[in-house]
Amino acid sequence: MSIKRIARHLVQHHWRAKRIFPPKVLTRIEQAIKQGETTHSGQVRFVVEGALDGGPLFRNQPARERALDVFSHLRIWDTAHNNGVLIYLLLADRDVEIIADRGIDAKVGAAGWETICRAMEAEFRSGQFERGVIEGIAAVSRELAKHFPPQGSHRNELPDAPVTM
Repeated sequence: MSIKRIARHLVQHHWRAKRIFPPKVLTRIEQAIKQGETTHSGQVRFVVEGALDGGPLFRNQPARERALDVFSHLRIWDTAHNNGVLIYLLLADRDVEIIADRGIDAKVGAAGWETICRAMEAEFRSGQFERGVIEGIAAVSRELAKHFPPQGSHRNELPDAPVTM
């Protein structure tokens, strides 16, 4: 367990997520998800967590493991076509993780998701958080559209609103 990581998480707690992602930015992210979902039959969720606290922090839980917990908690795996995708941002670690259900993950693979994550992180390094998230959503939506095009009447299975933790 790194003292430096603990300190970073304690200092940069949840206030940072609210400052970087105020309500107007969250609304634009929600609109990007809605727009993207018109091009495919998948489901996209965006979650930003300012920092870990309590058990996850002191167990030194990696961002990927935390993203898997969030994926499960939000039931993103519970879509009709196994094509739910979580874009998870842990601000304190400056880490983006994409967790995808088995239907879409089998088609895109870890390397495809990693490419999207790295592009988002590059935007974040230059302070362009909103643009990075919206471009990440667009990239995920392009993958979903390629492999899961819209089919008839499309039911929105998961909320489009971003989640801040």
